[in-house]
Amino acid sequence: MSDQEPAIGIDLGTTNSVVATVRDGVPRVIPNRAGQALTPSIVAVAKNGKKLVGALAKRQAITNAENTVFAAKRLIGRRWGSKEVEDARRVLPYPLVAGPEGNDVRVQLAGHTYAIPEISAMVLSELKADAEAWFGRPISRAVITVPAYFNDGQRHATKDAGRIAGLEVLRIINEPTSAALAYGFGKQVERKVVVFDLGGGTFDISILDIGKSVYDVVAVGGDTYLGGEDFDRRIIDWLTFGFAKENGGVDLREDKMALQRLKDSAERAKIELSGTSTAAIHLPFLVGGGEGKPALHLDRQIGREKLEELTRDLVDRCIAVTERTLKDAGVRPAQVGEVILVGGMTRMPRVQKAVKDFFAREPCRGVHPEEVVALGAAIQAHALTAPQSGAEVLLLDVTPQNLGIMVVGGYFQTIIPRNTTVPTSETHLFTTVQDNQTAVRIAVLQGASERAVDNELLGEFVLGGIRPARRGEVEIEVTFEISADGIVGVSARDVVTGQQQSITVTATSGLTEEEMKRILDERVDELLEKKQSTQEYELRKDRVGPVLAEIEGLRPAVQEALERTRFGKDAVQKAEGVLARVRQAMDAHDSAALAELEEALERTLQLFKGLAEAGRGQGPGRGDG
Repeated sequence: MSDQEPAIGIDLGTTNSVVATVRDGVPRVIPNRAGQALTPSIVAVAKNGKKLVGALAKRQAITNAENTVFAAKRLIGRRWGSKEVEDARRVLPYPLVAGPEGNDVRVQLAGHTYAIPEISAMVLSELKADAEAWFGRPISRAVITVPAYFNDGQRHATKDAGRIAGLEVLRIINEPTSAALAYGFGKQVERKVVVFDLGGGTFDISILDIGKSVYDVVAVGGDTYLGGEDFDRRIIDWLTFGFAKENGGVDLREDKMALQRLKDSAERAKIELSGTSTAAIHLPFLVGGGEGKPALHLDRQIGREKLEELTRDLVDRCIAVTERTLKDAGVRPAQVGEVILVGGMTRMPRVQKAVKDFFAREPCRGVHPEEVVALGAAIQAHALTAPQSGAEVLLLDVTPQNLGIMVVGGYFQTIIPRNTTVPTSETHLFTTVQDNQTAVRIAVLQGASERAVDNELLGEFVLGGIRPARRGEVEIEVTFEISADGIVGVSARDVVTGQQQSITVTATSGLTEEEMKRILDERVDELLEKKQSTQEYELRKDRVGPVLAEIEGLRPAVQEALERTRFGKDAVQKAEGVLARVRQAMDAHDSAALAELEEALERTLQLFKGLAEAGRGQGPGRGDG
């Protein structure tokens, strides 16, 4: 194996995340330490104060809804007070608060306030640790994917998350583009393809021209607040209103534990309906009794037709965005050579039919919807870090939204139109608007509206020292530059004097450098603490492991003994509870819990030894003669 440190590709998803790499020239998904390809993008603080990520966090979400964060990707890089954030505040069980400057969104968990990039960093750290366990060596370099329609603030916030997780983010690339890389890898593909990417929280559509190893993005479109979470919400609302109607107006949305149970069941039913025509939702004791009131249960059947009726407008929104994107690019559906379905929601038969009807062709089923994005990111990471391997990939991506500045009258002047290939640079000349104007404020915006106020403010700066003159006589040269991973830089220059100011746009909804320094310092302390905790856990595991193995070895003899006599059955039942708690503590790497259980585990071993010995000492059982 090469001594060069491997690089990884990460699909940081709304619902699940995936990490992949290229090994021996083949892209492959790296399983997590539980052996699964998908890691739930869920973070929690347990009641004992321990931070949980992935499946462990998901497992306790029902009983700890207020301290369990899911779908953080829908909030990353968003402004406090935006329509999407207000919508999230209404439906999420965990509390959202404004950041210190009142701009960004923060999450409160167990009395501590976290920025959204910190939450995403916990998921990235888990994936990094999975990759390190798989490779058996440290990993520090990664390509991370984002929705094609993410704005600059959301991209910066994602990069911040990578930095907090201890990763050097080699490139931020668009998810549909990444999927296309995996689709074309190792093939002599020359055609126009459309990537239809409907995931847990976002929808993207990308049109690409693929020719050998060149991936030229023609156009992108999307909706960063449309995905599987919205489909789940429709089922939840249908169940909630039906329950209220049947039970005298009882509103399940006021009970966070009941709401979390509903969410889990709605998601399961939605997935089940991709393969069957009906799904049962059975939730006993959904509302507890008390004070003479009976407990309330929920027992409903939902059919595929009902799900399609509830979500018809969501599917229609996807097709409307697709139609608009193709129209903007001047591409007809008949010109598309392949349609690639990406994201778990594209497993839904109604989504597949809508895509088939629009393009008048069967979509490609040759890629894994949940894994293909991570595989493409791994291919890009490999191309950036191992150019000598011959895995040359030329990726020509585009900017998803118009970029420009605010001009007199409060209007938005586009300088770089959307779907411009990046990296790119554009320069426009502007003039002063007042006599003897000595300074000009440059407000950098991103969006589609002609009114500046309706677009996203990326940053602003002032160009001072302008020579006094009549209005219109001083020319200001404004230059926009966009890097390969979509980061925007803007400069303004007085053409005559050469006076210049510039800005590299930093996310207005992200972290300040002071906050970043504090978080990174805290992370160093956490890593030291984690290292000590890991060492302690390994010592306890080394003690507990052989005891567990010995107990398992005695199990056949114990079972045989219990078949001969009722003696000891209650004790064994209690012992099984101890064994279950020990395995749970080992899954959670909880050294404190293992310490508490060591004595009980030793008693279980002695019990099993006694029963096995008694079983061996007995004669033939009744009826064996």
